[in-house]
Amino acid sequence: MIRFAVILALLWPVAVAAQSIEEQARTAVSALESASTMLDQADGARDRVRALTQTIQAFETGLGAMRAGLRQAAINEAQLTAKLASRDTEVAELLGVLQSMGGAPSPVILLHPEGPMGTARAGMLLAELTPALNRQADALRQDLENVQTLRALQADAAKRLQTGLTEVQSARTALNQAMAERTDLPKRFTADPVRTGILIASTETLDGFASGLSEIVTNETEPARATLDGKIGDLPLPVQGLVLRRAGEADAAGVKRPGLILATRPGAIVTSPTAATIRYTGGLLDFGNVVILEPQANALFVIAGLDVVYGEAGQVIAGGTPIGLMGGATAEIGEELSPLREGSGTERSETLYIEVREDNTPQDPELWFRTDEDG
Repeated sequence: MIRFAVILALLWPVAVAAQSIEEQARTAVSALESASTMLDQADGARDRVRALTQTIQAFETGLGAMRAGLRQAAINEAQLTAKLASRDTEVAELLGVLQSMGGAPSPVILLHPEGPMGTARAGMLLAELTPALNRQADALRQDLENVQTLRALQADAAKRLQTGLTEVQSARTALNQAMAERTDLPKRFTADPVRTGILIASTETLDGFASGLSEIVTNETEPARATLDGKIGDLPLPVQGLVLRRAGEADAAGVKRPGLILATRPGAIVTSPTAATIRYTGGLLDFGNVVILEPQANALFVIAGLDVVYGEAGQVIAGGTPIGLMGGATAEIGEELSPLREGSGTERSETLYIEVREDNTPQDPELWFRTDEDG
């Protein structure tokens, strides 16, 4: 069972980051609390799948906010350290003046080679200089304390982040088990594995495979009742990720595809954007593991690049149902907190391909999905 107290402690250090990061963390905490309650009350496999899905998504949101906050803390610490290092000479001179002022007996301070007038001038100058020196010393002391605080925060957060990563991995394992135990999903048709194999072997393009999907089923019932009326353009992305390549944009090899490529973190959960019928799951051409969903008649969502896929062809699933997990190895904690990874995208090492087909013609996914924010 996911322990909410552990996660609350894990997310708390995000307060050092920008306000938007803190708000994300608060939202994640609320989602975790709700998901933990659902998990405790889940009786059947379907309830447990729903609870685990929400828990994993809350983990991913919270850990993402924490990573952003901690990297900002690392950047601030590095900037302060560099600032102090660049002022070594100034600091040494300041300390020398303060020490000489503090260590010299009062009568010596008052003596001046030019006599009483020189002593008076030196006293006036010292009176003006002392507050400035004290302010400079106070600023230096504050910078040093900030560096120490940030370093302590990062050391503590590394342990908490490791706890969170362990917990989310446990939740993914539990989800695998719950998905295996789920047997109560309705089915619209039964897949024919022989004809499916023949279709895969005889097609060289996604167009050819998609056009033959309707021919490899048996015992099909009525067409899907699901409809996307009013939802097109406002569908959530199936995974927390950032747009890496838009439809029609060439990759490094010059290959252009009509779909959208998202950069995701390793192990990210992938869910159905809406209620749909599963038309196909498994390996396909050069797309890796693929799930093809039918959200309404004559429309298909091709979601490719997963490591683990859930579900069987013919099953009818609700929106938000997990359909798989991304692959990849989680980065080491030191790499997670490195300011060099900030904004570089290296923590999003996995890619998910999304293609929308209507009447077997590719459509621009950005006209169907919300892509203006992270997943």
